Amino acid sequence: MSSGEFGTKAVPSYVAAEAETTPLPKITVPEAQVPPNPPSRSLGDLPMRVVYRALAGVAAVAVAGSVTAVVLLTRKDDPTPTTVAARPSLPAVSVPATAVPATASNAVPTATASASGSAAPSPAASPSAKGDPLTVALADPRVPALPEKQRKLKTLSGRAAPTRGLIKDRRSGVALPRLGKVWRRATANPFASRQVLPKVKGLEFRGMLVSCPVPIPVQDSLRDTALLAARWTLNHHPSGGTITWTASQSIKVGKRKGWLLGYRVGYTIKDKKRSSMAAVALIDVPQKKPALVFITIPDAQKRHWRDINKVMSSLKVL
Repeated sequence: MSSGEFGTKAVPSYVAAEAETTPLPKITVPEAQVPPNPPSRSLGDLPMRVVYRALAGVAAVAVAGSVTAVVLLTRKDDPTPTTVAARPSLPAVSVPATAVPATASNAVPTATASASGSAAPSPAASPSAKGDPLTVALADPRVPALPEKQRKLKTLSGRAAPTRGLIKDRRSGVALPRLGKVWRRATANPFASRQVLPKVKGLEFRGMLVSCPVPIPVQDSLRDTALLAARWTLNHHPSGGTITWTASQSIKVGKRKGWLLGYRVGYTIKDKKRSSMAAVALIDVPQKKPALVFITIPDAQKRHWRDINKVMSSLKVL
């Protein structure tokens, strides 16, 4: 048999040829990186808000524990349940209270209120007990109480000075005589008008006539206001002066009401007892505080005491 008939079959050329292949890419698996250990943190590295919160929590726990211990001890001593022990929110309320320390000033009223059942103010704290100007004036040993009945101003010794017209005090709303002879007008401040006698050798005080709106609290009556005004005039007399009333009467200045007080001011100068005669007039003027007219003349110038009568009888309302 010939190779052409029974031999091995011919293999196609495309089978015998080896196909061209593409090389596979090399796959490299990266090694897992281990994160570095975080640096250790100390208390100083923590944010301050974290520290404050931690301290606040510790303080709250400590306060709550203290209150619980007090409540338990109280319940052990007194089997009767109290309102404080029954409140579960007491520890939470006590925490802000610890921020304000208790003092003797706020502890005493609390104890008094719990013992008496009321929180009535003490006389020392009442403004009407100590702060009322009339009450203070009547408690002043330099100023006696006014006479119950009216007492007219008597004619004083000496000779009245002639007048040279009127001084119109528009700030106070009154007009008063301008005294002549030795009387002189002087700087008014702090008054609205002022007239003075000459200085006396060896004495710091001399006769003075002034007017101004009343410089003290106005009371319900002109009489009480005049009392406070007379007490105020002690500031314009030698220190240690005391008042003795010589007159207390209602007056009429035109159609306006007023009150007049006459008094002697006694004092001591160089171990010698001296005195001044004085008077104040309070006049109810329209739409203003009452007007005050005040005159004082020391005994060293007592020949001018009659000028007190002259002034008080010559007042007018503007």
